[in-house]
Amino acid sequence: MSKSSVSHNKVALVTGAASGIGRACAVSLARSGYRIAVGYRSRQDDATALIAELDGDGHALFQCDVTDAAQSEQLVQNVLEKYGRVDVLVNAAGQFTRQDIAGGDFDLWQQQWSACLHLNLTAPMNLAFLVAGAMIAQRSGKIVNITSRGAFRGEPNAPAYGAAKSGLNSASQSLAQALGQYGIHVYAVAPGWTETPSASPRIKAAGWDDIAAQSPLGRIGQPSEIGDLVAYLCSDNTAYLTGAIIDANGASYLRN
Repeated sequence: MSKSSVSHNKVALVTGAASGIGRACAVSLARSGYRIAVGYRSRQDDATALIAELDGDGHALFQCDVTDAAQSEQLVQNVLEKYGRVDVLVNAAGQFTRQDIAGGDFDLWQQQWSACLHLNLTAPMNLAFLVAGAMIAQRSGKIVNITSRGAFRGEPNAPAYGAAKSGLNSASQSLAQALGQYGIHVYAVAPGWTETPSASPRIKAAGWDDIAAQSPLGRIGQPSEIGDLVAYLCSDNTAYLTGAIIDANGASYLRN
């Protein structure tokens, strides 16, 4: 995607940008002409290395634990103070949390449930609320939430994760309806297995060939494929896709 897809040097805030899908989104958006506000929690070295690799200039690091509402508020304030605007929010920060309902510990169950929903649902919606004010004032903006195929097929070993991603899909559609009148477009992208640093150990444990065989393409998704899709959604002429939940799982799971 060329920089001509962005009418001028706009700003994209990408959370979870130090690694995996978030990193790929930052790379693709920078290639499209966006200045990237690189949001990261603890991987400062990885985030710094990413800045050096991004096309264009004007990119900057912003440390934030998105599960902390006060830090999220400060993050958006810092981005606005530096750039004066925010045109894109990509909520890519998230984590798969295994849970055991058959014989598991109840206290641990409650802790995992709360933490997983907070990170994967509450935090992205907090950030969406926080950027919405600036986007409404601009009468334009794009919000892309990274969800999961697990929202549809179920996650028997990670029920809170499945519930959170399902909730994020629904919330994305609600925001699309609420914000469309202001020129703000909202999308959800639901990947399947993707070869990221966090997912790769789980893919290895399950068997690479078995996971790849879930798709008729016979392979596992690459982060760059998700990043390029997100960059497309953040380009011009995608307004009528607002509210869409886009499956990006190589036909490994198809909804009715």
